[in-house]
Amino acid sequence: MPEPVTGTVAQPLVDPAQFRSLMATHPAGVAVVTTTATDGAPWGMTCSSVCSVALQPPTLLVCLRAASPTLAALLDVSAFAVNLLRDHAEPVAQLFASGAPDRFEKVSWIPDPESGMPHLIDDAHTAADCRVSNALPVGDHVVVFGTVLRVRTHAVAPVSPLLYGMRRYWSLAVTPDPERGGPDLDGRR
Repeated sequence: MPEPVTGTVAQPLVDPAQFRSLMATHPAGVAVVTTTATDGAPWGMTCSSVCSVALQPPTLLVCLRAASPTLAALLDVSAFAVNLLRDHAEPVAQLFASGAPDRFEKVSWIPDPESGMPHLIDDAHTAADCRVSNALPVGDHVVVFGTVLRVRTHAVAPVSPLLYGMRRYWSLAVTPDPERGGPDLDGRR
């Protein structure tokens, strides 16, 4: 494995507002990362920094604010779920971004029967249950790597995912293409 590149010449960093503007031009899917604390309380936050990392073992990453109570609970139990939101779930994305203490009282959710992680059954088309495999602090965030243990599909038909970019929410219409197939999330097309 190659050694990490470390710079030896100090260079000025881009202004945070300029960096935020750059990232706003790159739309991403919207998820709510959830976990259950050791006392059984559900925690969750909106996250658009979700990325696949590897197929073997199946691994994804999420980037969460270092001061987040959701992150603290997630690291404490070493488990989380990534709930990929449907196009109609913009209010849910905003609710979980707000940090409102009663956010779980305002949405339909169930604990997954196997993992116990909160699944947003009406607003997420799919949820992935993960075990924390690594956590790496980077600036004011922590990159959390999760080994995907199972994927649950909560939609019965093709759905349009919720996206965020250009400082607004979007949806992407999904139409089945018989030649290319569709998502194969639960081992079915």
